[in-house]
Amino acid sequence: MSWTGFKKGISRAGTSLLQKTGQIERTVDREFADEEAKYKTFEKECQTLQKAAKGYADAMKAMTATQGRLADTIDVFYSAADKASEGAMAAHAYKRAVDDLDTGIGRELEAPYRTTVMEPLGKMNAIFPIVNEHINKRAHKLLDYDSARNKMNKLIAKPSDDPTKLPRAQQEHDDAKEVFDVLNEQLITELPQLLDLRIPYFDPSFEAMIRMQCKFAEEGYEKLGGVQRYFTDSVRDDYAAGQLDAQVENVLQEMRELTICGAS
Repeated sequence: MSWTGFKKGISRAGTSLLQKTGQIERTVDREFADEEAKYKTFEKECQTLQKAAKGYADAMKAMTATQGRLADTIDVFYSAADKASEGAMAAHAYKRAVDDLDTGIGRELEAPYRTTVMEPLGKMNAIFPIVNEHINKRAHKLLDYDSARNKMNKLIAKPSDDPTKLPRAQQEHDDAKEVFDVLNEQLITELPQLLDLRIPYFDPSFEAMIRMQCKFAEEGYEKLGGVQRYFTDSVRDDYAAGQLDAQVENVLQEMRELTICGAS
């Protein structure tokens, strides 16, 4: 920071302090305050959306990885008992289906999701620091304007012996107001435009996300549904009739009755 910038920073800090104590009038711009509040909400929502979108991608990877480990264990479990059994064949089919989902559709969707969802979100969030810089600059110029107006009003209320002070103060006031007005008008005009563009900007990403989720669900249903053909008709009928839970409980009770599982 230059010496001039340092001095301005000190001056603005002083002006802000005097405003807090009521010694300098603070300019209140309700129109800008409303637009800034809407913008800040949008900024927060976009950051939350980016975090949630990344969380979804990470969760999908974690789910398919966990599903793969589960399928590996089940395959080993059934194969160790009887490789020729229907259960072993179903377990192996389940492992193949899960592997296909992980290596096929999972990786196939990873790049499009990054391109159509994550990258647009990243680009939108990259705009906010630039906008915030303009908002901060406006706040600084507003302090300069309020300070210049206070100085001019004091000279009007109590004229100086130096006749050149008031014209200089008037010029400083006019210059500060002009700079502030330009920034203020720009932000009041463009902040609503930025918010209005959010829907057409995110529409393609939203549609792409829905399509990819549908594709993943459809592929999963198709591949995992194929595993059912390795189960007997009676198992499928029992599942449809809601009787599998009872069968599990019956077998679990038989285990409990074993000496090594019974209470001592």
